[in-house]
Amino acid sequence: MAAIKLTAEKKATMVSSSVAALLVLTKAIVGLLSGSVAVLASAIDSALDLAVSAFNYFAISRSEQPASARFNYGLGKIEGLAATIEGTIIIMSGLFILYKAIAKAIRAGGTTHIDISIGVMLFSLLATALLVLYLGRTAKATGNLVVKADALHYRTDLYANVGILVSLVLVRLTGNHLIDAGVGAVIAIYIIYSAYEILREGVLNLLDVALDEEMVEKIKSIINAEKDVNSYHFLRTRKAGNNHFVEAHLVFQRGILLDTAHDAADHIEAEIAKLDDRAHWVFNLHLDPVDDSG
Repeated sequence: MAAIKLTAEKKATMVSSSVAALLVLTKAIVGLLSGSVAVLASAIDSALDLAVSAFNYFAISRSEQPASARFNYGLGKIEGLAATIEGTIIIMSGLFILYKAIAKAIRAGGTTHIDISIGVMLFSLLATALLVLYLGRTAKATGNLVVKADALHYRTDLYANVGILVSLVLVRLTGNHLIDAGVGAVIAIYIIYSAYEILREGVLNLLDVALDEEMVEKIKSIINAEKDVNSYHFLRTRKAGNNHFVEAHLVFQRGILLDTAHDAADHIEAEIAKLDDRAHWVFNLHLDPVDDSG
């Protein structure tokens, strides 16, 4: 049996899944015992984290597969799909937490086992902080959209854990259990707000968004700097996961040797690829003897 290749991206999703599973177990037990809507909401959010991280592992495994006869351009867009699903799930979890917070405020329910709850949230805060640092480094090193979305997701969890911990301490000091509901509502709103960027980036990826403006300007500069190229037109770029696509028509002097024009195109491709050595670049450069853009 062939060994499974454990890339940095896959390892990141396995680590985040393991941490999420541990946090779900501890938070759920304490949340049910204490009646804290903030802790229970955090447990539900961690359960969603676990589901999303497991899905992310599948998405990365599929997106890393090479192009095939059926999928000629590979499966890089699965990363965009995963980010879109993750953003949607985060928004749904935020709405549920908001509902639970409002319900507790109306019913004025109490919170028990506060000391244990505080201990669990301290543990959760430490575990999440370490996970955010790890995922952030992996996302920066790989440029992977799924890992980036996971890092952003757990960063919102980190802020949420801080808020929950503060609310539990305040409830213990003041005896005002509405603080728990209020903090839960604030966390829910923040989670919904934070999910927007994940959802936006995933959708743009699925819609073949162009490379960022700064990158496109650098590509134009590289083409303009090539001495054998008179002009260019029909420049188009897009990205799918870690795949960056560049298309353009390059205009040469009529009668130029094919070898010379081809070498110029190769040089342009090599220089563009240096702009981001983490990406997989796919080029489609058409060599024109005249400007046929009109």
